[in-house]
Amino acid sequence: MIAAAIAILASLIAVKAGPPLVGCNIKGNISYNTGERIYHVPGQQYHNETRISLWKGERWFCSEQEARKAGWRKSRL
Repeated sequence: MIAAAIAILASLIAVKAGPPLVGCNIKGNISYNTGERIYHVPGQQYHNETRISLWKGERWFCSEQEARKAGWRKSRL
């Protein structure tokens, strides 16, 4: 029960407090289907729809170079 509450809180913080708090707007998302780590930059098709869940290992990046260095690839869309 406590773990579920922590997961919900982490998800809400990640979605609501992402870029404004850390100053970064590149979204690092983990594919539900494949587990692949994909980043989305502003202006890409799914950037606005992408939600970040820290408890799933998703995160924000400040640059594409930072995302690639961490092992993520750029979204093809």
